[in-house]
Amino acid sequence: MNFMHDTAWILVVAFTLSLVYEAYRATVKAGTSRHDSRGAFVTQLPLYVVAAAVIGLLFVGYPWAAWVGLVFSLAMILVSIFYYNPRIMMEREPGILDWFEDLVFTGLLFVAAALLLYEVFATRG
Repeated sequence: MNFMHDTAWILVVAFTLSLVYEAYRATVKAGTSRHDSRGAFVTQLPLYVVAAAVIGLLFVGYPWAAWVGLVFSLAMILVSIFYYNPRIMMEREPGILDWFEDLVFTGLLFVAAALLLYEVFATRG
């Protein structure tokens, strides 16, 4: 069974949610923290380009794409837990919407990583 296509859709949802949230923080919540501005938003755009490339590779289904997606998903989980939450989130004066986005985004990354772990190790007989 190939989970790469399903994982690609999960990452589409995760990064679309993240992009919309960051655009909201850059406009509606601009000035709340140093991370909430149009300039800060623009500096994050390369991450979304990398995410789009990884998602594209998963949709195409190259055999090595599962490894790329797995490494990317795990890296994003680590960034979320050890950098974003303790530093950026706390500076943003988080409310319920902020915590919701953070938990859903990180949760989707865990689901993607789990599917890709299965793809890489369990289906390679």
